[in-house]
Amino acid sequence: MVHIEAAKPPAHATPLAQALPRHAPRVLIPACNRPLGRHPFHMVGQKYVTAVRLAGCLPVVVPAAHPDELADWLDMADGLFLTGSPSNVDPSHFDEPVHDPSLPLDPARDQWTLPLIRLAVERGLPLLGVCRGFQEANVALGGTLHQAVHEQPGLNDHRAGGDEVPVAVQYGPAHPVHLSPDGQLIKILKTPSVQVNSVHGQGIKRLAPGLRVEALAPDGLVEAFSISQSPGFSLCVQWHPEWQAATNPVSMAILTAFGQACQDWRDRHRPPSR
Repeated sequence: MVHIEAAKPPAHATPLAQALPRHAPRVLIPACNRPLGRHPFHMVGQKYVTAVRLAGCLPVVVPAAHPDELADWLDMADGLFLTGSPSNVDPSHFDEPVHDPSLPLDPARDQWTLPLIRLAVERGLPLLGVCRGFQEANVALGGTLHQAVHEQPGLNDHRAGGDEVPVAVQYGPAHPVHLSPDGQLIKILKTPSVQVNSVHGQGIKRLAPGLRVEALAPDGLVEAFSISQSPGFSLCVQWHPEWQAATNPVSMAILTAFGQACQDWRDRHRPPSR
């Protein structure tokens, strides 16, 4: 008999700290599309998957979806998490030409996540968007973007620097955001302002109809919004709360609120069988 040893995980693998409880809410995470070598891959950053787990939810990565499949995906979901990405939303979706052709786009993601967002909002499915996801939601609902915030008069440079800058510095606290006094976010964080990181070149130009400003940067750029026409939890932020979220009380407060909303949705729409 040939004895075959179980493969050992690579040294860089991160073990899961603990299993999620049975019947944990399911959260859809749309994947990006990137080449590795000569082959195309569907990708999701590990930090986003970890953030969903920290929210107490089961991450369900969706590699791609045909428009006719979107309702089926949403039927199995208790929440939607829109991640950040190196890519930008194609400006054709808000009737502008590409400003800087050197920056990456992901038209395959745009093709199905924009209608997915609209369907999720119609249902009132709990939604949390981060960075590109924040911009994606604004565009999906009829808003527009500055393709180069740093070129706009009166706005600051919100980029984090090039690849030579250490990641810990790129994602370190960059500036405060001031929370709307009657918004959803201030009820979650219970403070009028918080320090956030800043790792984005694009930003809100025109806020989509039905969106409510939740936080502003010192230069007036919208840093967070909620979706007033959605009957459920909805929060999109321009910064990256998923970065080292477990040690960041602000990030954990946001993820906990999102996770609770997903649990409430599951209990109303997909109660566990006894």
